[in-house]
Amino acid sequence: MAGGIILAILVLLFILLFFRFVPVGLWITAYFSGVKVGIGDLVGMRLRRVAPAKIINPLIKATKAGLKIDTNQLEAHYLAGGNVNMVIDALIAAQRANIDLEFEQAAAIDLAGRNVFEAVQVSVNPKVIETPVIAGVAMDGIEVKAKAKVTVRANIERLVGGAGEETIIARVGEGIVTTVGSAPKHSIVLENPDSISQTILRKGLDSGTAFEILSIDIADVDVGRNIGAKLQADQAVADKKIAQAKAEERRAFAVAEEQEMLAEVQRMRARVVEAESEVPLAIAEAFKKGNLGVMDYYNLKNIQSDTAMRESIAKEAPHQTTQGQES
Repeated sequence: MAGGIILAILVLLFILLFFRFVPVGLWITAYFSGVKVGIGDLVGMRLRRVAPAKIINPLIKATKAGLKIDTNQLEAHYLAGGNVNMVIDALIAAQRANIDLEFEQAAAIDLAGRNVFEAVQVSVNPKVIETPVIAGVAMDGIEVKAKAKVTVRANIERLVGGAGEETIIARVGEGIVTTVGSAPKHSIVLENPDSISQTILRKGLDSGTAFEILSIDIADVDVGRNIGAKLQADQAVADKKIAQAKAEERRAFAVAEEQEMLAEVQRMRARVVEAESEVPLAIAEAFKKGNLGVMDYYNLKNIQSDTAMRESIAKEAPHQTTQGQES
């Protein structure tokens, strides 16, 4: 009795492990969906660490859509880190839209990090890329702000290695700045905004990108700041500061020169005082040697007194003249 219970438990565990390891339900679904896959193939997927449901379910969709795809292709793409379900959806959408898209090409686009299903949708239904507000300055110094809407269609052939939306926006911005900058007056751009679109389209901005530009429409044009006047004002302020600096430099030089002259005068006065201090010594020496007599000495003193008197009269004369005029 106990042996029968143990045997029943072992059989139950075996059945549970069997249905756990072997996806019988998935095999039945595939069989009735027209997908020819054996139990051994599903077990092999388990051994290869491939989730059978992520291979069989997309394969069922592909078979129902009339696509001929081998399980080995799906397994290889899954093991490479690709999204099998998205690739199958993209192939089905491309078939319905009469777009020539092979599995290997779709798998390469998916592994490149792009949404292959969205790319097929954009190839069928073009999308609109709106640029931010881009400012350019015309030749008259007036800033012009513009916003553009770019209608693009995905280019399936260039999805691998082609530039994305950021490049389109950057190139359109460059075209707007170039067009506005080459305009003699900002009013010309405001009168004819379509000139921006024409200039940008002539540049072939979609080369090397994953998109084909269908049209570029200028959504908004506005006048910004007067950059020319601001630059002139800034230049005037800079010139004023330079002139002030030069004037201050000249003033400092004049002050330094004046100080130098005053110092020179002081040195000259010092030399005069020094020379005057040597006069009595020279007179005494002349007396000793007999080169100067007493009368000569008194004559010298008289001359000095006369000179001092004349200088005093000369200093008082202008003062007296000024008082006479005031009277």
